[in-house]
Amino acid sequence: MTRVISFHYTLTDAAGKTLDSSAGGEPFSFMEGVSQIIPGLEREVLGLNPGTKKKIPVAASDAYGHKNDSLVVTVPKSQLPKGDDILLGDRFKGGQEDSAPVYTVTKVTDTEVVLDGNHPLAGVDLVFDIEITAVREATEDEISHGHAHGPDGHGHHH
Repeated sequence: MTRVISFHYTLTDAAGKTLDSSAGGEPFSFMEGVSQIIPGLEREVLGLNPGTKKKIPVAASDAYGHKNDSLVVTVPKSQLPKGDDILLGDRFKGGQEDSAPVYTVTKVTDTEVVLDGNHPLAGVDLVFDIEITAVREATEDEISHGHAHGPDGHGHHH
């Protein structure tokens, strides 16, 4: 049986700074076994039942991986579409394909821009504080699509 697990979470880094949270919104739902969430979290959540609260530390290697220095590039400002309007934190897709990396601007000088293609949380050890809200069997529709459709199993395609 493939299950869909729903949970509320607060994500912090090792220093306790909140990075993301589902508080005040819908719980996050995922289908087990399809790599919909990071491996270190999925492994810990699989056996839990509704109502369970747990703090789950996830090392960077089990989350978004370590920083890859080859994904950090310095380019002339003139090569970027926004030119002189580029700001720290701006993000660019490195191509038209869905799989193209997204680069974040990490440094801007008068003539150059440093772009980092790593996930913003690469190299960061994470802590998930979770509460399981529901566990149910996945629908045939979800199994055929390869992902959960939300707390009640209905799709959200527009």
